Amino acid sequence: MKSMSAQAIQSAHAFAEEARDAVYHAIFSRRDVRGQFLPTPVPDAVLSRILTAAHHAPSVGFMQPWNFLVVQSDEVKRRVHAAFAVAHAEAGNMFEGERRTTYRNLKLEGILESPVGICITCDRERTGPVVVGRTHMKTMDLYSSVCAVQNLWLAARAEGLGVGWVSIFNQSELQEALGIPKGITPIAYLCVGYVSHFHAKPELESAGWLPRLPMEDLVFFDQWGNRDDDQALIGHLKRDQIAAQQVAATKQPAAAP
Repeated sequence: MKSMSAQAIQSAHAFAEEARDAVYHAIFSRRDVRGQFLPTPVPDAVLSRILTAAHHAPSVGFMQPWNFLVVQSDEVKRRVHAAFAVAHAEAGNMFEGERRTTYRNLKLEGILESPVGICITCDRERTGPVVVGRTHMKTMDLYSSVCAVQNLWLAARAEGLGVGWVSIFNQSELQEALGIPKGITPIAYLCVGYVSHFHAKPELESAGWLPRLPMEDLVFFDQWGNRDDDQALIGHLKRDQIAAQQVAATKQPAAAP
């Protein structure tokens, strides 16, 4: 049987150009949203679509270890915010000098402002002690739940929704605020809602906290630490990083609810 060329295989399985570009646009323009949430409610139909996208994430052994705790109550949001405030104050003291001042001036959550909070969790015992693919790397179920976070985040961006991942919590206090049992691991508390705008760059990058690292410094060949600047791939990576920045900087209005 005659083998198919790479071009023929690509044509057979690739998305149409417009659909492909939309996927990359969602990836490159996704932002961790903090302070620009609008009070506009998120329709159930939209919320259902992004939760369904999260549920279709890959999972080790197809164990689907996640649950989705949807927070709409102002009272519960206040409890979550109180747990954040304690950890946030503790975290501020872990930095020194100008970093401490910069950290304290950063807006790092939108718990009270966002219309919806979603806590994605991991039930590590869901399918029993022995899981296909987790027999040797025991943390694969946790990574699976993170894939659900990413699916939701990209789907939300396509819907015109902003998402902010709040990770500054003492785990036990977040569990108490949400009534999460001790055997269930909180993976991400996400603030979700329509926004006034999306930033062209991540806010921590714009604030000078850290720059985006160049891809050519992060890619090795065959063995850890082996770099080869003569590889054609390196040239493509440099060009695609510039293209990604241009996509992210494209001003597009948030989708109307």
